Amino acid sequence: MSSSLAAMLLLAACGGGGGSPGATSGTSRPPVAQQPPAATPPAQTPGAGQPTPEDLNPNLLGKAYDSYWNQCAAPRSGVDASGRPYPDRQGSLLDELKFLRAWTNEYYLWYNEVPNTYKMADFSNPLDYFAVLKTPALTASGQPKDKYHFTYPTAEWEAMQTQGIDLGYGITFTRNREPNIPRVWVITAVEPGSPAAAAGLRRNDRLLKVDGIDFVNAGDPALVDRINAGLFPATAGTAHSFVFERAGATFEVSMTGAEVRVAPVKNVKVIETASGKVGYLSFETHNGVSEKQLIDAFTRLKAEGVADLVLDMRYNGGGLLYVASELAYMIAGPAATAGKVFERPQYNDKTPPQAPIMFRDTAYGFESPDPARPGSPLPTLNLRRVTVLTTAGTCSASEAVINGLRGADVEVIQIGGQTCGKPYGFTPVPNCGTTYFSIEFKGVNHKGFGDFPDGLAPTCQVADDLSRPVGDPAEGLLATALAYRNSNACPAPSSRARSAPTSIVRPEVKEISILTRAR
Repeated sequence: MSSSLAAMLLLAACGGGGGSPGATSGTSRPPVAQQPPAATPPAQTPGAGQPTPEDLNPNLLGKAYDSYWNQCAAPRSGVDASGRPYPDRQGSLLDELKFLRAWTNEYYLWYNEVPNTYKMADFSNPLDYFAVLKTPALTASGQPKDKYHFTYPTAEWEAMQTQGIDLGYGITFTRNREPNIPRVWVITAVEPGSPAAAAGLRRNDRLLKVDGIDFVNAGDPALVDRINAGLFPATAGTAHSFVFERAGATFEVSMTGAEVRVAPVKNVKVIETASGKVGYLSFETHNGVSEKQLIDAFTRLKAEGVADLVLDMRYNGGGLLYVASELAYMIAGPAATAGKVFERPQYNDKTPPQAPIMFRDTAYGFESPDPARPGSPLPTLNLRRVTVLTTAGTCSASEAVINGLRGADVEVIQIGGQTCGKPYGFTPVPNCGTTYFSIEFKGVNHKGFGDFPDGLAPTCQVADDLSRPVGDPAEGLLATALAYRNSNACPAPSSRARSAPTSIVRPEVKEISILTRAR
């Protein structure tokens, strides 16, 4: 958990929408993800400066982002976590702002919709300036056209991608979308070996208090700041107390924030059924660590002779598209995917057509503590049908797996809820210690389909069953998936109804599609 989620909580406490990160969190770090309103960003003082020619016409910058890249007002010194020297050079705030404007004007999908009314001289930091460099347009339903514009501290982003490290307690929460107060936050997952696991927390425990403060009803900003400090530690090593409810009884635990290594692939197993062996695995994020774990999982399932697969991506927000492509290939195999496009990125009209992402049959070899060997052949199950478990927390690269397989005429049976609807992708851009995420492309499959901004609808609508562990054959989604194999019938719509819609509590950076440059 991180400060972007703290921003989400503070927004809700102040009576805002409670859905999109955007308010500051009261911590000393920059928010993990910023999305202030398109008008009147917090660091801007209208009239404080004169517009430059580049403000009025960003085309004057041309492709000058190369000239401003790594020109920093406060350059870092030394080396990063991988031992590479920082590329920063002495520059100025204006250099950082010009880099952002030039990059946006060249690569942002909707570059020609970015307002030219903002003046660089009116901004005191690059995060607030980046926040307004997006289209202000709304969809027909009144929602922002671009809901996926954010930043992340580069060091944290790289640790998450290459080491699988999250700072926090190893808890994933789901929360009520409305109303903002009273808050209903329930644990959906506890990472093995984490502080939360050591404290005995379980799936379906409900949060009641943080450091003695009423989490459910607190609305005073000072109290919310204290809640944020407990829920989303800025550094490891500080202990906080929490009160949870389980089966009607309350209990208190103390946890100390830590750097938690998150295993993206879990619960790999073979389920024996009357109609044959069914493989199962839960998959939580498409990062570099997951590549080798997925290869190992499919190697095992292939050796055990599974004839079907249930892929549990109910909480998978996305990540690396090359990992998604490899996963889809390992499911379908060479016969179904030969010569077919997994995803074709569609860029703006300034970017020449790029090579599509094919179904990758070899490992890329992403950096991780246990990397796959680059170019090594991938195992395959050669399935013509796969069952995928989904919720509103299934996003972006996870949706690309479903869409890509359907484009190759592999039947995808979707059990659970409608996915979140993010057919867009990014190439993360690091500059001066911050990594910027600005939509660069829309992805379509081999058949040219990619229009699912409202999500992919399930074959059977079934609510997430928090009463049982993920991977338990009796858990609602998995039980329905196993039953559907035999009956081709969905349960009655009301059998597992939820009283209100919920959302997974996580930063925007975990709900993305990332395009890696080909080697």
